[in-house]
Amino acid sequence: MTETEKMLAGKIYDPSDKELAEIRTRAHVLSKRYNDTEETESEKRTEILDELLPKRGENNFLQGPVYFDYGKFTRTGKNFYANFNLTVLDCCPVTIGNDVMMGPNCSIVTPVHPLRYQDRNMRLKADGSAFDYEYAKPITIGNNCWLATNVTVCGGVTIGDGCVIGAGSVVTRDIPANSFAAGNPCRVIRAITEQDAIEWKKELF
Repeated sequence: MTETEKMLAGKIYDPSDKELAEIRTRAHVLSKRYNDTEETESEKRTEILDELLPKRGENNFLQGPVYFDYGKFTRTGKNFYANFNLTVLDCCPVTIGNDVMMGPNCSIVTPVHPLRYQDRNMRLKADGSAFDYEYAKPITIGNNCWLATNVTVCGGVTIGDGCVIGAGSVVTRDIPANSFAAGNPCRVIRAITEQDAIEWKKELF
């Protein structure tokens, strides 16, 4: 297996690999270019995203700034919206469904580092260059989800369809569909039901 194949399969890989370094560096450059555009420069933004996020659905809007580690390993559905400071470390595949919204400062982070420093610390190759052992786990966010401000989703997590994740949550385990979940670590607070329909909130009208 190549180092890229190992990474995407969730195996230990060498992040200093030439191919990975080139993809990663290009994604960082493209993220910076996107962040330097004006919100009104829609054509320029689309051109950048065509290369940075080739697996995105229609009608995506990323407010910016954005930070992608690879970009090409992230897939988004239609009508995806992300507010300021979206960070996606897509060392393993990141899949985001249709009609997903994210508030400011959300982080989608697939990397997992070894707990023991003996496994985690930098080491040297025969040529003297440094590298470390890393691995990652995929993340899936279902359709019709809303992640509020400052939510972090960790590697290996699946968030079911129709979920709301409360502000400041750190999602470390799967969340079943149609749940309101919050906290650090994030846990299910309750199911979302018909009683949550906006029509019942008379004070809003």
